Amino acid sequence: MRLPAEWEKQGFVQLTWPHEDTAWYELPKVLDCYVQIARAITRYEALLIVCRDVKECLQDMSERGIDPSGLPIRFVESPINDTWARDHGAISLVGNNGEKRILDFVFNGWGLKFGSDLDNQITRTIYGKGAFSPEVEYVDMRPFVLEGGSIDTDGLGTLMATSECLCSLNRNEYLSQSQIEEKLKDAFGLKRILWLDHGTIEGDDTDSHVDILARFCSPDTIAYSVCEDPSNPNHEPLKAMEEQLKSFRTLDGKPYRLVPLPLPEQMWLEGYPLPASYANFLIINGAVLIPGSAQPSDEIARERLQAVFPDREVSVVDCRALLSGHGGLHCITMNYPAGF
Repeated sequence: MRLPAEWEKQGFVQLTWPHEDTAWYELPKVLDCYVQIARAITRYEALLIVCRDVKECLQDMSERGIDPSGLPIRFVESPINDTWARDHGAISLVGNNGEKRILDFVFNGWGLKFGSDLDNQITRTIYGKGAFSPEVEYVDMRPFVLEGGSIDTDGLGTLMATSECLCSLNRNEYLSQSQIEEKLKDAFGLKRILWLDHGTIEGDDTDSHVDILARFCSPDTIAYSVCEDPSNPNHEPLKAMEEQLKSFRTLDGKPYRLVPLPLPEQMWLEGYPLPASYANFLIINGAVLIPGSAQPSDEIARERLQAVFPDREVSVVDCRALLSGHGGLHCITMNYPAGF
């Protein structure tokens, strides 16, 4: 079994739908954003919406001019704390003979920072309700804590992650870094892990998830966040990360092609910095969706990623509303391979 890359053929994307009890600032704007993302995804592939109440979700969509009856959308109900599907969603494995497996790791609210008792049960709940194909095997990975946004892969046995997140207190503090590495290799069939020891973006609550810092775009290409302003507190950590990325080598010993993505100009909410990042893009069948900030840098990021993904339509979705929850487009989605 192996962990597939995000650019491989997908079956569907999961969204977990917000409601008034989820921790969002200005919920109507967040729902507007979710609807735009749902529209964008369903142009290319199917969508699974996990929600507290289907009728409530349908009303949200109807009020925003989207009729799911004509779109490839399925709904599954589950109690939820919040809506970060990338982190509470299952992580998929595929086998050489068509085997399909989902791994259900512990989600503990990014190191016990936020309530997660319901989100930690979502994968088990929706699996029991038939959200996945019958041939998909469910594997309970407790007590190991892992969020999908904390890892990224080339699909060939290399995993990229940050030591700050995976080795943080209140996740798997009973394990050393070498023990964590062995558990990840065993779970995902990995050959190696590239550990990023630097890199952070102000306002990030995740202890430096890799999906806002650096992402595989192909087995030999990594897109990553940069900050050119020396007065910005993100400049030094991201510069140190860039130097480490330059030292990484592909499986055949060559330097990676590195594609810098500028940070959007710093945005704030009630005096708190918001962690906007173009590295939080989502790869789907035939397209790449970039979280936009309505700034000139949106187009710079789009052009650079379009050059990396010439066979996909690269477009920007205004995701400023998601920053109120200190996340982005990749954070609220989870993709599943074809056949799942």
